[in-house]
Amino acid sequence: MRRSGRVGTVRAIVRRADFRRLYATRLFSQCADGVFQASLAGAVLFNPEQSADPGQVAAGFAVLLLPYSLVGPFAGVLLDRWRRQRVIVVSNLLRCLVVIAVAAEIAAGVAGLPFYATALVVISVNRFFLAAQSAAQPHVVSPAQLVTGNALSTTSGTVITAVGGALALGVRGLIGAGSGTYAVIAACSLLGYAGSALAGTGFPPDALGPDDVERSHRETIGDIARGLVAGARHVLERRPTAAALAAIGAHRFFYGISTISLLLLYRNYFTTDGFFRAGLAGLAQAFAASAVGVLAAAAVPPAVVRRTGKPTWITTVLVLAAVTEVLLVAPFTMPTLVPAALLLGFVAQASKICVDTIVQETVEDDFRGRVFSFYDVLFNLTFVAAAVAGAIILPVSGKSYLVLATIAAGYALTAVGYAGVTRRYRMRLQPATVAA
Repeated sequence: MRRSGRVGTVRAIVRRADFRRLYATRLFSQCADGVFQASLAGAVLFNPEQSADPGQVAAGFAVLLLPYSLVGPFAGVLLDRWRRQRVIVVSNLLRCLVVIAVAAEIAAGVAGLPFYATALVVISVNRFFLAAQSAAQPHVVSPAQLVTGNALSTTSGTVITAVGGALALGVRGLIGAGSGTYAVIAACSLLGYAGSALAGTGFPPDALGPDDVERSHRETIGDIARGLVAGARHVLERRPTAAALAAIGAHRFFYGISTISLLLLYRNYFTTDGFFRAGLAGLAQAFAASAVGVLAAAAVPPAVVRRTGKPTWITTVLVLAAVTEVLLVAPFTMPTLVPAALLLGFVAQASKICVDTIVQETVEDDFRGRVFSFYDVLFNLTFVAAAVAGAIILPVSGKSYLVLATIAAGYALTAVGYAGVTRRYRMRLQPATVAA
């Protein structure tokens, strides 16, 4: 009966036209993200004419992520002022325009700062789009359905990103490698971004919030700065939110170092061995396994959280990440690394679902845009920090037992610390009714 109840809740959410429409904007957009990111990876990281040492990989991530991290909080204030329906539509249309420029640069062989600058616009607007999605989610599901709604939306989005990457690899297989191919792949992402914009036009302008905001007020820099301070205080006054964001930030750091190591291993260390492939094809296998883990994570948290509470579940999956690093990553072989990617993908998504829900439950609607943008900035900054750390401590091959031990210990210490901090108010994080 419990299983059927869970299915019934998903069906109840999917029956809502407003949820389906917001869900469609996410699926179209994140499928396009997968296609676009595959074009960048092929054109830069796996181009035989380009070198890929840890420092250059770190520089690439820093150029793409760090600038948005510095302006992201200001974008959060705008998310609490602008109609989120318009943000979803306009952000996708803007990406359509910039993707054309990126595709032209790939075809022309443009590299360095000009290329990264245009790619930065697409990545930055994408993070803005996703923050708007998270802030809008409580407007399309009931409070009791947030866990299930987040599990379905964010997990499906991650999986469809992997599908987009697989589609890009399929195009590459049909027409061959080369700058022209990756330019065509980048241009294909236009279809997804345009579809997302079209789906977003189906919402009334005020349907996704923000609520109770005087939109005619024109923000000054001072207004925005004061809004940021108010948003930070709002988080600090809510210990569950602050603790959850700290835990996911630490996880993101260690996950980021693992990702840099994975890229270098497939680029510089592994060689093709039967079914298991090196290079971009092998990396696609690892990312596909990670997508399977993400999909599995969608089914587990709602039922488990109802029994254990979100803090216990977050702690448990962090411990699972530490064990995975020791048992499956340590051999540094493709047959063990692929299942490790599956489990680490599961951990990343299972923890994020709960953190998203904690933030949505504990933050007032007028602050959600700011808080989710801080959340997004936290993701970017910790990943950039991980890339810089990886550049310092990882060899070109990506293989390091010392780094591996540090990652495993970091996951374990984060689990212990989060469990201790949340023990005092754990009952506050377990609503009487949790969506199944």
